[in-house]
Amino acid sequence: MSISKEQSKAKEAPKKEQPKEKPADDTIKRIKVRLIPIWLRILIVAVLASISLFIGVVIGYSVIGDGKPADALKIETWTHIIDIVQKESEG
Repeated sequence: MSISKEQSKAKEAPKKEQPKEKPADDTIKRIKVRLIPIWLRILIVAVLASISLFIGVVIGYSVIGDGKPADALKIETWTHIIDIVQKESEG
């Protein structure tokens, strides 16, 4: 019994590896626990933005505008600034 060339080539050809099954650990979804929750991150960003806004207003009014730093946070100052801006836009 002789083996034909085709049969010998078929035996020599490497077998295709079948994809391995995933281990059971990959099928379990991991729950990611955040160190800082998203709602707290948003709150922190809002607080930091407000603080930087107030610091910018105080520096702008006191250093650039030659006013007192405490005057920058008074309501009378802002009503005066709004009145000036509205008068310029009207005429």
